Amino acid sequence: MDEVAEAADQTVAEKSQRAVRIGVCGLGTVGSGTINVLARNGEEVAARCGRAVVIEQVGARRDNPDCDTSALSVTRDIFEVANNPNVDILVELIGGTTVARELVLAAIENGKHVVTANKALIAEHGNELFEQAANKGVSIAYEAAVAGGIPIIKSLREGLVGNRIEWLAGIINGTGNYILTQMREKGRSFDDALSQAQALGYAEADPTFDVEGIDAAHKLVIMASLAFTIPLAFDKVYTEGISRVCPEDIRYADELGYRIKHLGIARRTDQGVELRVHPTLIPQRRLIANVNGVMNAVLVNGDAVGPTLYYGAGAGAEATASAVIADIVDVARTLNAKPDQRVPAAGVALAEQGDTQVLPEEDVVTSYYLRISAHDKPGVMSRVATICSDRGISIEALIQHEPMEGEELVPVVILTSRAREACLREAVAQIEALDTVEGNVVRIRVESLG
Repeated sequence: MDEVAEAADQTVAEKSQRAVRIGVCGLGTVGSGTINVLARNGEEVAARCGRAVVIEQVGARRDNPDCDTSALSVTRDIFEVANNPNVDILVELIGGTTVARELVLAAIENGKHVVTANKALIAEHGNELFEQAANKGVSIAYEAAVAGGIPIIKSLREGLVGNRIEWLAGIINGTGNYILTQMREKGRSFDDALSQAQALGYAEADPTFDVEGIDAAHKLVIMASLAFTIPLAFDKVYTEGISRVCPEDIRYADELGYRIKHLGIARRTDQGVELRVHPTLIPQRRLIANVNGVMNAVLVNGDAVGPTLYYGAGAGAEATASAVIADIVDVARTLNAKPDQRVPAAGVALAEQGDTQVLPEEDVVTSYYLRISAHDKPGVMSRVATICSDRGISIEALIQHEPMEGEELVPVVILTSRAREACLREAVAQIEALDTVEGNVVRIRVESLG
């Protein structure tokens, strides 16, 4: 028996010393970046991992001129990688939610660990994938799915576990942040700033996912699930884009001491968890208000540590590859550990997740910026103030400039007290019905993030 036990120990020791073999699926921006960074920093990665990380196979429909794969085994069938018995970790970098889901499920079924940068896949199918991975005793790591190279997933899942997270707010889409930065700094319209972003490669030909908040909603759901130990709930996120933000609103915000940022916000309340993505006025003095261009930042408030800010490149080949490789190393370090000794994909065992409800948007309470186009007549503001007061809404600040020569309409800008969304909607509807008000009232939520 002693000889058998000794032989088993030797086998485990030998296995722990051999190289970790990965299969990379996808040779787009992130896939090519991952291969390039591994080639350049292989020795350092091996030193941190405790053994070499070797690319066993690459699965991609086509080659990428930015990445030399001549010395690698390449297949055009990505499922060949999932079925390759020599692959320890499958790295899913193909994107999308249909084929990617099938690929990851196949890898899990074959007992392979998975690393992915696919935020849509995790946000929309993560509950299913985490359950399947737990059943098979393998890991799913997804640091690169949120905020590129910023280690926000590891921070929420491990670094802040001693805290009760109260709220988090993030600039988590670089395209939207670039557009709003251009509008503020250059005075561009939304359409002009978007065209500039597309010309520079920051925005896709179809920018809907970025500018309408869908990309940010995917990322917010993932962070909220970890922060509040709840199941992923992408279908319950309130999502609003930036396409209706106007240069004049950015100027008025600046005059009031605020910046407009496209934020993903998750907050714990007594009634439930808020999950929302929308343009937001935040005080200029906040560090996150000064995150510009394509950069990302996430502000997390924990009861013990207080507010912590995570800032960096939220996209790009090598920034995202940095997060992918960090996940590969994390998984590789625990390949021989028992499943219950690894950090769960969801941060806690699935059975330990809470059943906290997501708060309906009409029950969310926050302050508001309102811009009203009114006729320059006496009594307009008193009628607006009465409508607001009747619903428990106070006016905290007011801007009303003199109308331009020859103009009959004057813009009136109001900052309100904190109010329930449903009450604010009723007030806005009544204000828009006034015979002295033209068009729709522009409304943007305000957060102090203090």
